[in-house]
Amino acid sequence: MADHIVSAFDLELKRLTSKLSEMGGRAESMVSDGVSALVRMDASLARDVVKQDLLLDTLQREIDESAILTIAKRQPMAEDLRMIISAIRISNDLERIGDLAKNIARRVRSIEGQVHNMRYLNGMDRISDLSLAQLKDVLDAMTSRDSELARAVWLKDDAVDNLYTSLFRELLTYMMEDPRNITFCTHLLFCAKNIERIGDHATNIAETVMYMVTGQNVMEGRTTRDEENVLPIKDGMNEA
Repeated sequence: MADHIVSAFDLELKRLTSKLSEMGGRAESMVSDGVSALVRMDASLARDVVKQDLLLDTLQREIDESAILTIAKRQPMAEDLRMIISAIRISNDLERIGDLAKNIARRVRSIEGQVHNMRYLNGMDRISDLSLAQLKDVLDAMTSRDSELARAVWLKDDAVDNLYTSLFRELLTYMMEDPRNITFCTHLLFCAKNIERIGDHATNIAETVMYMVTGQNVMEGRTTRDEENVLPIKDGMNEA
């Protein structure tokens, strides 16, 4: 009987891990497709990204329900409990990443046909490549339970922040050069902010992976910029 209980518990943990990996892969795909839709001004791809968000929300609910049920039934301890709690935390960050990808896709639909100059989109490639690399690495760290890789992702967050600041100033310059650029560039500013926030959630996942593997919370802080001095406005479309 004891062996059966242990085997059933192991199976529950494997299913939870599998669903989390599936959710991570889908979130990464949504971000990649959302940014591609933006850079290529592909409204059809943007619509597909918006539709995918429903599946990501469903996966999060399934992970939460499974995790809570496992805790209630098995009363896990130590490493097993950390893994289950971490799954809940990570699924929440992945769901928010999906929302941000969806917001980018919605912006594509809003600005379709308004492109004035493709150079305005150049900076979006740079910041999205960096954020996507962060997300890919942290998902690899989660799957392999590699705390060092997770820490490397955590330390790179300032690079995304700095690139966002540079892109913000660049887009402001375009708006000052010609007021006709204001609407289009404002949409791009919000897209850039969403991409920067994706990097923040990747950093959150990195912290959770380090906790899951080591049992220690990250105590040291990173030097961060004051966001209020960079973008003192909020994107209403960020409300999921």
